[in-house]
Amino acid sequence: MALGGNPVFNGKNFRGAKQAPPVPQNPYGQQFNQAGRAPSQVMDGQAAWSAQQQNMTNEQLQQMYNQPSAGPADTGRMTYDDVIMKTVACLVVLVIGAGVTLFVAPALSSLLMIVGALGGFVLALVNTFKKQPSPALILAYAGLEGLFLGGLTRILDGMFPGVGLQAVIGTLAVFGVTLVLFKSGKVRATPKMVRFFMIATIGYAVFALINLVMMWTGAVQEPFGLRTSITIAGIPLGVFIGILAIGLAAFSLIMDFTSIEQGVRAGAPKRYSWVAAFGLTVTLVWLYVEIIRLLAILRGDD
Repeated sequence: MALGGNPVFNGKNFRGAKQAPPVPQNPYGQQFNQAGRAPSQVMDGQAAWSAQQQNMTNEQLQQMYNQPSAGPADTGRMTYDDVIMKTVACLVVLVIGAGVTLFVAPALSSLLMIVGALGGFVLALVNTFKKQPSPALILAYAGLEGLFLGGLTRILDGMFPGVGLQAVIGTLAVFGVTLVLFKSGKVRATPKMVRFFMIATIGYAVFALINLVMMWTGAVQEPFGLRTSITIAGIPLGVFIGILAIGLAAFSLIMDFTSIEQGVRAGAPKRYSWVAAFGLTVTLVWLYVEIIRLLAILRGDD
């Protein structure tokens, strides 16, 4: 994947894992020479193999020849099934965490939401820069993000009933459409698109930081800060910002899919399927937050 995508996949550890494994040496020694003749080491090895075959029954030989070739799963390589199963595991833990903050007492829910936000941020950094993937830490990240998303959903759904379910459906819809477009080859992470993504993401991050500081300092009293205090032709600025952010998150999914595809093709070790699952979870959390915030802004403007 080109530089500038999801930092989880863009780290040198995952990029290094996508390098194809070295080709094993000929078990019988040297390769054939330019004249096409095998050295004595090769002939000796073939003779030993023939002698071993003679000691095997015809039934044993037939069973050996009928066995399918070893696939990625048999050789300890990452597969799409590995990524899917581990991503599902992360999402299940996330949903469980969200359920906790959705159904506990309001005061405890707010506390758990803050713990989830801070803890999730710390574990996101730890998992991104960790040399070897840790399933326990990745699942812990998913659980903490679940606490945060559950608390956020409870607050916004209380103010604007129904936005939580709408945000879940919207997230699944964007993910499904993005995956279909990627598999069809109609949308790819081209260098030009990646450069635009980098510039737009940096700009969005700067805006989000300024907006957060102004909300914390009380310079802006609106619930969503500059997103709702500024309007363009009667439409809150947050609507335009939200659409841009959702587009960036969707394109980040395209780059995630690209990195996973490259990892599978290059025969990355199986353990890196946890890194892929973590990267997808990070992007889906970002996508959900942007969708539910956009829905809340639109409902608040009614």
